[in-house]
Amino acid sequence: MRARQLIGGAVFPPDVLNVLFAAFDDAWHEVMGDVSNRAGAIDAARLRLATIVLSLAKSGPIEHARIKQAAVDAFRAHYIP
Repeated sequence: MRARQLIGGAVFPPDVLNVLFAAFDDAWHEVMGDVSNRAGAIDAARLRLATIVLSLAKSGPIEHARIKQAAVDAFRAHYIP
């Protein structure tokens, strides 16, 4: 929940936020199996992924596929379960 609030609180137009939410959700579905089942670990991982998505949105074109794949790659490169 906090991860989606972080994205929702970003200063982007509604259509861009929709793309970011979709990219986040799709990226999460791809990496969630890499995360511990502990509730705290899940929340921390989702916040980390949301932060990655926002960083990608600020640094490049807002394209669902680009943001989703780059977020997955960055998360897997730096996340230590």
